Amino acid sequence: MSMLLAAVLMIVSWPPVWMKPYWVALMMIYWLLESGHLRKLGTVFMIGLLIDLLVGTLFGQHALSLLIMAYLLGLFRQRIQFMSGPQLTVVVFMLLVNDRVLQLWVLSLSGTLPGWEYWLQPLAGAVAWPWLFLLMDRLRSFNQQQAKH
Repeated sequence: MSMLLAAVLMIVSWPPVWMKPYWVALMMIYWLLESGHLRKLGTVFMIGLLIDLLVGTLFGQHALSLLIMAYLLGLFRQRIQFMSGPQLTVVVFMLLVNDRVLQLWVLSLSGTLPGWEYWLQPLAGAVAWPWLFLLMDRLRSFNQQQAKH
């Protein structure tokens, strides 16, 4: 359900794209770190293809970048998941910058290069990350409490 909400937030036209965090990537990072969900790379790839269809980008652009992000998180999950809040925010920022580099490579193959605003989206994601993490943690603990009763 949270991934569906993240996909909807990606297609909403406000705020401008460079101020909008990459919600699907942030949600994927959360679920991979907290519960290990989405471990199957095929699922991540399919989510990326769905995002490509929803936002109208080159088919496979988001799929490739999310796949690589999920792979990196899988490799370093044991180290990352016990980091402090600020350290985790830096890691999320670096993952989002890596995503931008990969997407820039794909865009350059198609002959289009974005402006400088393109590089502000990882910053927006890093700013949104702590709030998203807290919100998702509270919702998850609330759901677990409801399931016990």
